[in-house]
Amino acid sequence: MFAGRQLVFAAAGMLLMLPVQVAAQDKLPVVATFSILADIARNVGGDRVEVASLVPPDGDAHVYSPSPADAKTLAAAKLVLINGLGFEGWMDRLVKASATRAPVIVASKGIKPRRMEEEKGHGHAHASADPHAWQSVGNAKVYALNIRDALSLVDPAGKDAYRANATAYLAKLDALDREVREAVARIPADRRRIITTHDAFGYFADAYKLDFIAPQGVSTEAEVSARDLAKIIAQIRKQKIPAVFLENVTDPRLQKRIADETGARIGGTLYSDALTGEKGDAPTYIDMIRHNIRTLGAALMS
Repeated sequence: MFAGRQLVFAAAGMLLMLPVQVAAQDKLPVVATFSILADIARNVGGDRVEVASLVPPDGDAHVYSPSPADAKTLAAAKLVLINGLGFEGWMDRLVKASATRAPVIVASKGIKPRRMEEEKGHGHAHASADPHAWQSVGNAKVYALNIRDALSLVDPAGKDAYRANATAYLAKLDALDREVREAVARIPADRRRIITTHDAFGYFADAYKLDFIAPQGVSTEAEVSARDLAKIIAQIRKQKIPAVFLENVTDPRLQKRIADETGARIGGTLYSDALTGEKGDAPTYIDMIRHNIRTLGAALMS
């Protein structure tokens, strides 16, 4: 009889413990502003995190308009990751609307921003920060380390896991960086000039010694002036630049017009501000950089 009671109490104790075990297995809700940042966070966070991206794959963060659902997502988060450098002009309003208590971490902290001259009406130019810091693989390593430290702060129990994940991911990024440098070295120096839609590849150009030219400024919201367009067309003709490239977040009509007027061919699509879905060419950050350098190499060397 006593042994029977022990079995009953033991079974009851196990049932009482089950909800606690499920709760301990819940993943940390993390929100990233756009898909590239979300992918880096997933690599560092691993199985301990559930990462949501506000701007979806192939979405343009420059012109994104947050929804009420985004405010709810932010309110439920334990950590919010933003790029910073003026990339998410809509984010401050969303944070206030959501009343989230989660820490908001700038993933680009510690990166020296490129300064860009942008024309803003009446012929006046002003310097602004280029927000596309992730285009340098070296900078992506800084993102990963900042995310590792942020996750360790809000989830101290996972500190060792985050450190191990980050170390493994950094090794992959080092290998990617070597791959890009080797690919660029195979492109003749006089063919390393690239026409893209908006000025999103400055960090990539600085890191790997390429020359990117774009009719739009740092943001896809910028309008292309007739003077800038004529200047680029003249440059393509004079320097015999072989190809122009589309981007997944911009209207292709501008590049197609440039190609038609210069005789340069469309070299392919580059991924600048957003990843693709899982079945696309660039579902991860590493896939994106690899796709871009392979696309550039194929077009510039042919």
